[in-house]
Amino acid sequence: MMRTHYCGQLNETLADQEITLCGWVHRRRDHGGVIFLDIRDREGLAQVVFDPDREETFALADSVRSEYVVRIRGKVRARPAGAVNPNMASGAIEVLGYELEVLNQAETPPFPLNEYSDVGEETRLRYRFIDLRRPEMAAKLKLRSQITSSIRRYLDENGFLDVETPILTRATPEGARDYLVPSRTHPGHFFALPQSPQLFKQLLMVSGFDRYYQIAKCFRDEDLRADRQPEFTQIDIETSFLDEADIMGLTEGMIRQLFKQVLDVDLGDFPHMTFEEAMRRYGSDKPDLRNPLELVDVADQLAGVEFKVFSGPANDPKGRVAALRVPGGASMPRKQIDDYTKFVGIYGAKGLAYIKVNERAKGLEGLQSPIVKFIPEENLEVILDRVGAVDGDLVFFGADKAKIVSEALGALRIKLGTDLELLTSEWAPLWVVDFPMFEENDDGSLSALHHPFTAPKCSPEELQAEPATALSRAYDMVLNGTELGGGSIRIHRKEMQQAVFNILGISAEEQQEKFGFLLDALKFGAPPHGGLAFGLDRLVMLVTGAQSIREVIAFPKTQSAACVMTQAPGLVDQKALRELNIRLREQAKVE
Repeated sequence: MMRTHYCGQLNETLADQEITLCGWVHRRRDHGGVIFLDIRDREGLAQVVFDPDREETFALADSVRSEYVVRIRGKVRARPAGAVNPNMASGAIEVLGYELEVLNQAETPPFPLNEYSDVGEETRLRYRFIDLRRPEMAAKLKLRSQITSSIRRYLDENGFLDVETPILTRATPEGARDYLVPSRTHPGHFFALPQSPQLFKQLLMVSGFDRYYQIAKCFRDEDLRADRQPEFTQIDIETSFLDEADIMGLTEGMIRQLFKQVLDVDLGDFPHMTFEEAMRRYGSDKPDLRNPLELVDVADQLAGVEFKVFSGPANDPKGRVAALRVPGGASMPRKQIDDYTKFVGIYGAKGLAYIKVNERAKGLEGLQSPIVKFIPEENLEVILDRVGAVDGDLVFFGADKAKIVSEALGALRIKLGTDLELLTSEWAPLWVVDFPMFEENDDGSLSALHHPFTAPKCSPEELQAEPATALSRAYDMVLNGTELGGGSIRIHRKEMQQAVFNILGISAEEQQEKFGFLLDALKFGAPPHGGLAFGLDRLVMLVTGAQSIREVIAFPKTQSAACVMTQAPGLVDQKALRELNIRLREQAKVE
């Protein structure tokens, strides 16, 4: 045995015992003739004291430096009064060092580990193996492990089977964002890495494994936005013979148990909200309910005004005019309002009208705004009453196509909540339900809002008659404005699946070629089934309070989907490419 205890496990109960520690030198200090070494391992720190009586050991202790790997034998003793460190798990004791063995030396690390230094993310990722030694980084990965253990325990206890699905699979129909893998044995053919185990888990239901789960790696070659990774981890769940309420109850129980075990937080019952209500009140299908601000529709009051900016969208069936009240916002300086106007521009808004409510009793005199002159006073009164405006408030307006107004004001609402510190609670979970089946593309065609295997809430005939208004049996779990997981009841009848494919414009030949195996499975006794997938990285990020999912992944990629530590992706030599029957275009070689 190299070690008897981890550093962070030492406490008063071990006083006067001899122990052996292995770890890294976190810091070294000289104090009036004695040397202190703080030794670090994955469980924490312990302070070891070397005094000059043991000459050889003392001389060795004098020569070690930060991040040397050492093994120490010594005796645990209580720290003298006044020397106790309440910030350390082992802060009430220290170890009197008898023997010290240097197992390996270390060059000076590229950044100090005993204090935070802002060396930039690039350097930290380049030396990720060192960065992960930092206690706060290690703590996040340990918590991630506790989270997956809690989830596995819960699902195992509820009769779920852990089944692995293939990583080398077939490219998806649209081929959008798939990572392709060339096949040496099938020249010119490619596998794809899965973006999700969706079809395989449905086939497992057809096979009779009525409760499946997997903590699955998924891959997506996407244009990287702030917080996406090319490979991510999904808690994938599928069940048979359960309806929406059952699946939501089961997975809500899992997340509530997880928060109780890991954070000792009781999330309580999750409220349910329809997609329509979420978009109307919050401009988002993943509303952050910690934030009290709400969007209020006011198109009916502005349909008749001369001012085209308002009357145009107010009379357009696809338009929206909404107001957002900011409590106490009347004191906001002009520059701040200009900044928010720029911000909503990112979401396509052409501007941001506002009214400062200085003194309502004074009527128009008490309002300060460039738009008041365009709106009759009685309409203004209705609008201000409707949004609940009182003296000292500011009211913002968005007027445009409904999608733009919802996105712009929805994002502004979140920004204001953070900037003005308006959040009313620490955790706010909910379920969003009753999503539309399809969304309309710019050219008028329809695409699936979730995916084409989601069951609608109506018959195939009704679906084909009115596809644009059909609702689906989908549900999303949202926490603090982040979508934790989404799922649905799936289509389990061939006729319904073909109806959805038809509406999406997938021809019969294409259906057969790309989804023949699924359509076959549906005609051989497919049970009613449904499921859900959670983003594990995002869940861990929320639980640990991390700023980015990169902090909770051991070896993440950068925002440009590269690994600076291993220098991946890299070039491959010509011989290997020839074996795969791949030739690079001249252009690519030069780059």
